[in-house]
Amino acid sequence: MADTPKPMTDADIIPPPAGTEFRPAAPLKNAGVSFEGAEGGTVGTFAGAKQTLADNTAKFREQAGDKARTLADDGKAKATGALTELSKLLTDAAGQVDEKLGAQYGQYARSAADRVQGFSSTLDQKSVDELVESARELVRKSPAVAIGAAAAVGFVVARLLTAGLDQRDA
Repeated sequence: MADTPKPMTDADIIPPPAGTEFRPAAPLKNAGVSFEGAEGGTVGTFAGAKQTLADNTAKFREQAGDKARTLADDGKAKATGALTELSKLLTDAAGQVDEKLGAQYGQYARSAADRVQGFSSTLDQKSVDELVESARELVRKSPAVAIGAAAAVGFVVARLLTAGLDQRDA
């Protein structure tokens, strides 16, 4: 009865102290498996894993930032193009408004077209970083306006999506 199993104690499950390197069990030491990292350090160390995680996190953050910046630049270009087209549409409509309603109302349409074109030019001249900072400043100065604008945009987007879904189902 020399090989009688002994009950497990706390000493059997207490983890090794922090900073202790990973040492493979005796059968794995001679199995031809290398536990050395590319720099010669032991792969299993906590510090090595922590550094690898930090490096990968920084790399991922940089890649995500680059992708977001590219998407923001594309969106800015599309928005500028759409605003320029809207300005042209308003300018063209001003002539028809002159004929049907009078020159005074046509002038309102031309004024609106000029403002849209001015906004488009301002948007085109600013970088994405400047636009983000302007938005942050607006939210800091008047959060109620920012919340109202966000609610209005959300309402418009919801209506557009609903209209698109209704049209698709018809």
